[in-house]
Amino acid sequence: MATRSNRTGTALGPPQDPAAPKTPAPDRKRPEGTPGTTARTRQPRLWTWLLLPGTLWMTGFLVASLLLVATLALGTTDPLGNPRFGLNFANLTALADPAYSTVLLRSLGYALITCLISLAVAYPVAYAIALRGGRFKNLLIAAIVVPFFANYLVRMYGWSVVLSDDGPLLRALRAIGLADGDTKILQTGVGVVAGLVYGFVVFMIIPLYAAMERMDTSLIEAGRDLYGGPLRTFLFVTVPATRQGAAAGCVLVFLPAMGDFVSAQLMGGPDQIMIGNLIQDKFFQGQNWPLGSALTMLLMAVLFLGMLGYLRRTRKDEAEAAR
Repeated sequence: MATRSNRTGTALGPPQDPAAPKTPAPDRKRPEGTPGTTARTRQPRLWTWLLLPGTLWMTGFLVASLLLVATLALGTTDPLGNPRFGLNFANLTALADPAYSTVLLRSLGYALITCLISLAVAYPVAYAIALRGGRFKNLLIAAIVVPFFANYLVRMYGWSVVLSDDGPLLRALRAIGLADGDTKILQTGVGVVAGLVYGFVVFMIIPLYAAMERMDTSLIEAGRDLYGGPLRTFLFVTVPATRQGAAAGCVLVFLPAMGDFVSAQLMGGPDQIMIGNLIQDKFFQGQNWPLGSALTMLLMAVLFLGMLGYLRRTRKDEAEAAR
């Protein structure tokens, strides 16, 4: 094979074909062990070690409490009402009682209605703050969040006064003819849902606000340039672009609303009790901790299914975004 040489006689090798595929450039990464590489590899390890104590603390208490509740659900009670561990499946079979399934379905319905109402309330609030708040964004968010730092029970007592028969809301509705003397909000399902929405709507506003802050506003302008009205632009541009924030808000509202018992106790009657009230009753008034533990496991199973659906939806959205 013919070879080329330069003026000094050094062989240059065979001539290169311009059409031949180029060989990849050698990897110019720093060899392992150099100071820069060591610093970069140590940084993730540092964050891992910093996360380890908190993760172990949370995981340990979560697993220990779940094991305790699960084993107690198979126990019994002695004649004095003290819980005893055992292997009794009567508490689990008792969950098939229609009275418990009715309360569970009622709690599920109240939690879902709370999610929908919170979504309808939070979307315009988050939209107005994120896209029209200007330099007052942080102040407006603080005005929404700071009142929710007050104790949840105190806020529910205050809300029950507002919704009472002689409260300002019903008096205003009677004044404008939208209610009469027999209209009641407390001791009804409406009162329970109103309490749940008031208690957890902030958990819907914050994720939606964060999603709208990250949204590319040029999408809204493009929708308007394509002759989309405000409602169509909101439904077909803003809502799809912020659906991950809406999904996170629904999870944050649904989970505590499903297990809440304060709202049903203060603003609902005997026909509006939720599964949280049943669990509280079995642990305190009823002195039946095994049955209360079985109801707790049932509630945890429902919440786990909800979380599983959210995680699958989130993974699917991330896969679509990565395409």
